[in-house]
Amino acid sequence: MQDFASLEGKVALVTGGSRGIGAAVCRELARAGARVAVNFRSGREEAEAIASEVGGIAAGGDVGNPEDANALVEGVEAELGDLDVVVNNAGVTRDTLIARMSDEDWEVVIDTNLRGAFNTSRAVSRKMLRRRSGAIVNLTSVVGLHGNPGQANYAASKAGIIGLTKALARELGTRGVRVNAVAPGYIDTALTDVLSEKLRAAILANTPLGRLGEPEDVARAVRFLCSDEAAFVTGEVLLVDGGLGM
Repeated sequence: MQDFASLEGKVALVTGGSRGIGAAVCRELARAGARVAVNFRSGREEAEAIASEVGGIAAGGDVGNPEDANALVEGVEAELGDLDVVVNNAGVTRDTLIARMSDEDWEVVIDTNLRGAFNTSRAVSRKMLRRRSGAIVNLTSVVGLHGNPGQANYAASKAGIIGLTKALARELGTRGVRVNAVAPGYIDTALTDVLSEKLRAAILANTPLGRLGEPEDVARAVRFLCSDEAAFVTGEVLLVDGGLGM
């Protein structure tokens, strides 16, 4: 069982890998044997600490910017070799009701969450297609499936990632490149620390497993989808939400 979902000898890039779910994914992929590039836009010190812990590299860049995304992929491949795995995890929130939502609130979330996944996937796709192998895993959310008041921008970005995942799975699958998504529910990170006790209680009441998820719960699902054990899985959205989205 130690070899299950092994990534031995593979090279992986995790965007937004310096904290929270991203950091847990970096640790899990490294535990599986991958050489990991920890991408960050801010938080260089945190990214370098994670990279040092997992024996990888820290790689700066704003994936919402196409030039940065291209440079990120080129830089990582120049240092570690061809990318076998890309995990599009970078994401932000700017929560407010739509009547109060500014253009900037909308654009920042869409550019980082959705355009970032597009930019990175486009940057890596040509080489993966030539090699006829590769795995892309996109982090979406149960919010992208069901919506949430005050998160029109975030829900739209995460729903868009689901559509992007399915389109790329069809487009790249003929050359052996798999594209899947993981949809976390409410995970115990800094983003959920701001929840009121009333809202937290309501979430737990609607979650059959009766708890918030841990970043490691998501990371293990990502590891599976990146591995050869998932060789016949593509275009899927795997919910890691304790049953909340049923």
